[in-house]
Amino acid sequence: MLIRSLLETGEPNHAALILADRAVTYQELGEQIDQAAEQLTNLGFRKGDRIGLAFPNGLEMIVTFLAASTVGTAAPLNPAYTRDEFKFYLEDTSARALIVPRDGADEARAAAAETKIAVIDCEIDDRGRVRFSTEASLRDPHDDRNNEDDIALILHTSGTTSRPKRVPLAHQNLLTSARNVAHTYQLTAADVSLCVMPLFHVHGLVASTLATFATGGTVVVPPKFNPLSFWATVREQGATWYSAVPTIHQVLVSRSKGNRPPGAEQLRFIRSCSASLAPQLMSDMEATFGAPVLEAYGMTEAAHQMASNPLPPETRKPGSVGCGTNVEIAILDEAGNQLPRQTVGEVSIKGPNVFAGYEGNAEANAESFSNGWFRTGDQGQLDSAGYLTLVGRIKELINRGGEKISPREIDEALLTHPAVAEACCFGIPDRVYGEGVAAAVVLKDTATEKELIGHCRSSLSDFKCPTTIYIMDMIPRTATGKIQRRNVAAAITGKAP
Repeated sequence: MLIRSLLETGEPNHAALILADRAVTYQELGEQIDQAAEQLTNLGFRKGDRIGLAFPNGLEMIVTFLAASTVGTAAPLNPAYTRDEFKFYLEDTSARALIVPRDGADEARAAAAETKIAVIDCEIDDRGRVRFSTEASLRDPHDDRNNEDDIALILHTSGTTSRPKRVPLAHQNLLTSARNVAHTYQLTAADVSLCVMPLFHVHGLVASTLATFATGGTVVVPPKFNPLSFWATVREQGATWYSAVPTIHQVLVSRSKGNRPPGAEQLRFIRSCSASLAPQLMSDMEATFGAPVLEAYGMTEAAHQMASNPLPPETRKPGSVGCGTNVEIAILDEAGNQLPRQTVGEVSIKGPNVFAGYEGNAEANAESFSNGWFRTGDQGQLDSAGYLTLVGRIKELINRGGEKISPREIDEALLTHPAVAEACCFGIPDRVYGEGVAAAVVLKDTATEKELIGHCRSSLSDFKCPTTIYIMDMIPRTATGKIQRRNVAAAITGKAP
C-alpha cells in the first residue's frame, strides 16, 4: 500500500486542502496526484529513481511529493538552500531530475546545471492543476510503480556532529507513522490541521499533513508561518490543532502578551515537536491559549513520531516527551543491554515506522543498531509509568572534569528567569576542566550576565552553572527550527564545530 492510498479515507467532496486562494477536495487532490504521476511516468521515471523537489509549502509541493513517491522516490529539498547546498544534496541522493516552480529557483537551477541533472518546471494551469514541462530528454516511458516496501522518501539527517546521512523511508514507514499520529490525537474528519512547518521535513509532512489525510480531515496550508496572520487563519479556517517547534510557540506567546487570541478557543490541542519544549513555555502556552499542550518526540529515522504526551484526561507531564506511540522504547547501555526504569542511558526504538538503515553507510549502521534496536543518539530515562524524559544528545553532553552535564537542564534553568526568551547552553574549551559551560540567551527584558549566572546558581549545582553567558539578538537555528548547539558555539566563538 502506497502513501497515496491515505487519500482514499476522505469523503470525495470534503476539503483535503485549504490554500491561500481556494479549497481542494479529496477527489480533486487524488485526480491531480494520479495525473501528475502519469506525467512523470511518461517522462520516463520509474521505481527507484530519485526525484528532487524544491518548493515552498503549497499545492505544487503536496501533489508533486505524492506523485514522485508513487512513481519513484521523492527527495524534497529546502528551497532556500544555496547553490552549493543544492549541488551536494542532488549529488548525494543521485537525483535523476529536479522539479522546481516555473519562475525563480535560480540557485537550484544553477546547481542542477552544474551536476547535469534535468530540470522540470512545475506550474498551476488555468484549471488549477499541477503541470510539468521540460526540454530534457529522458528515457522511454516504463510504468513500474512502487509497493509498500519501496522507498517513498529520502531525507538527510541534520548533520549536527558529522556529514549528513541519507535516510530512506519506505511507504510502510510513512503509513505507520501517519496512522500513529492520527491515533495518538484521536484525529477525525472534523479536524482541521494548520500546517506551519515546512513540507520538506517529516514534521510538517507526516504529522500535520499525512496524519490528517489518514482520517479524512482538512489541512490548511499557508505558504509559510506568519505570526501576524496566524490567529486570523486559525479563526477563519476553523483550525482545531497545529504542530510546531518551540521557536514558533515562543513567538506566538510573546506576541499575545498574556491575552488569549481570538480563534484559540477552537483548538482541541497544540502539539510541540522537533526540539525540546521548556516546561515554562508549556505553562505559558496553556495559560495564554487555553488549550492542552502535548510535547512529542520524533526524528527522521522513525518517519517522525516515536512518543507523545496524551490528550486529556490522561496525564501530560511537563519536561517529558510522553510514552511510546505504538513504538517500543527501551533505554540501552553502551553494550546494548536494556536498563531498568528510572535509569539514564541511550534511548532506543523498534517499530514498523523505523527505517531499515542509513543508505551507503555501513559504519553508521553498525553504530546505530543493537539487537534490533535503533539507537537514537539521545540520552534519557523512562519513569515508572513509561513516560520518557530526554537528557540531551549524547554527543552534546558537556564533560567538565569528568562530570557529565546536560545542556538542556541549563537551558531550562535560564528560561525560568523572567527576562529570558530563549536559551542555548553548550560546551567551550577549558584549560583546567577540559570543557566549561557557556550559554547564549535572547532577552525580552533587561538582565545582565552576572544576574543570569546568579539565577542559575539558585537552582543548579555550581559545576553546572555557566561561567560565560552571551546575550544575543537571535540564536541560529536550522530551517526547521532546531538548535544545533555546536553550530551556535561555532558562530559565537568562531571555531568550527
